[in-house]
Amino acid sequence: MVSHKTESAAAPSRRHARDIIDAVVANMRKNLERLKYSTLAPSRYTVYLHPSEFERLEPIIPILQEQTIRALDEELRHLNAASPVHRWMRRVVGESEPEIRNAAADWYVGFVADPDGELSEGDLLVDSELVMPARPDLGLGEQTRKITTVQSGQRATTLEHTISRATSSSTPRVLGRIEYDDGSGHHFYDVTKDSFTIGRGGIAYPVDIRIASSADVSREHARIRRDPATDRFFLIDLSSLGTTLNGRHVPKGYDEVDGTKRENGSETLLPDIAKIGLADTVFLDFRKRR
Repeated sequence: MVSHKTESAAAPSRRHARDIIDAVVANMRKNLERLKYSTLAPSRYTVYLHPSEFERLEPIIPILQEQTIRALDEELRHLNAASPVHRWMRRVVGESEPEIRNAAADWYVGFVADPDGELSEGDLLVDSELVMPARPDLGLGEQTRKITTVQSGQRATTLEHTISRATSSSTPRVLGRIEYDDGSGHHFYDVTKDSFTIGRGGIAYPVDIRIASSADVSREHARIRRDPATDRFFLIDLSSLGTTLNGRHVPKGYDEVDGTKRENGSETLLPDIAKIGLADTVFLDFRKRR
């Protein structure tokens, strides 16, 4: 076991092209959305590779794209091909099996060299996007669910983000303001959305307020949510080293289940004027607009 670790440190293992294709297919299975009469599979996939790995594979990327799309098509056929016994059991209980299909007309698979220096050689990050239609009856605009799977050595981590788009194209109302200092200077952020995230950000972490700081501040450190019905704001801690509100730590807002980080519903009411601390390293002043 020790010798295996020594060999890995001396010569980072490369990812075989077939392993990359398998990782995209596995990501697709994690991002299925079941509707009443069908189940949607995400149509867009972006694969991030270490720059040296990308350079090695760049000459065959067109072939890699073609075979990844072929593998996605084959996986859909496999998922939809239930056994005769399974189909009979579904008929007995009066249930239909929703067909799994691509949410769009075509697949998109892109390969990109890691722009942020987050991936080590041999690491692999797959990002998929599933666009879900607007629900004006619920006051919801179009939503995009992003599932990110990161494979580093033998460890796989899954992250989930949902990005909401407003139903109106009019100029957004300013709901509040955040002021803070970080490693790159003094900043203001006007709050115009009902949900936004704060952290160091990165290719797997699309934050709204990107903090220039040490690694004590998590990539996705905290989220602030506004309840439109009551006009109240809530703070959700998503970090490793903790978030404070006016000097007191707030409960952790996520659980890790089978390597997947999922929010658990824990959130703290945010006063109209508040100081938010990120790992006791960076402090943000929040002020609600009246």
